[in-house]
Amino acid sequence: MDRGRKPKLALPWILDFYLILYNSLQAIGWIIVLSKISKRAIRDLSILVAYDEAGILICLVNSGFFMSLLQWAGRSHVLFCIICQIEEIEKTSFVFMVFTAWSLSEVIRYPQYVLYMLGACPTWLTWIRYTAFIPLYPVGILGEVVSMYMALPYIQRSNLYGNLFELLPFGYYSLTTVLIAIYPFLWMPLYMHMFKRRHNKLTNSSMTRKKTAIKKS
Repeated sequence: MDRGRKPKLALPWILDFYLILYNSLQAIGWIIVLSKISKRAIRDLSILVAYDEAGILICLVNSGFFMSLLQWAGRSHVLFCIICQIEEIEKTSFVFMVFTAWSLSEVIRYPQYVLYMLGACPTWLTWIRYTAFIPLYPVGILGEVVSMYMALPYIQRSNLYGNLFELLPFGYYSLTTVLIAIYPFLWMPLYMHMFKRRHNKLTNSSMTRKKTAIKKS
């Protein structure tokens, strides 16, 4: 026995059940979101109605329990504080860009995790999960940044959230401006970290396949 390694504790079955159920429901929710905005875009030949079609549903499924705090905070701010509050932003093509990038990411991520928990995840799905973020993440970030930038005139004109900032030396307009400026510096470390995770996950997956092949031979 290797004394240098601590034995892994098995998760209680109730926690496994919760994780599988939670991720399954999230997968279903994001599949519905992607289906709704895609069908509406194809039917109306317009990408300006993404919020009307799926905005409320995205507010419900945009849970960040298993997402990094930074990524969750960025998404939630853009969704709840910008898109949901400014009607002019809801009708832009960048909302479609954001919603599509988010939906595609989660439609891949949640099913992969469920199948992994069940011990039935195909290697190709693991590869897709840890590869799809490469184009999808920058697309989503670009849509978020442009949505905030386009919202600035409306924030300034309406003094949005002015009552919440009245005791502070700055307003929401200034806060959003600063966020736009530092957004690349906030998400780049997370993006690089995701590449490291990709390398580790795909390397481990490859090693597992090799061990399985050796045992079968």
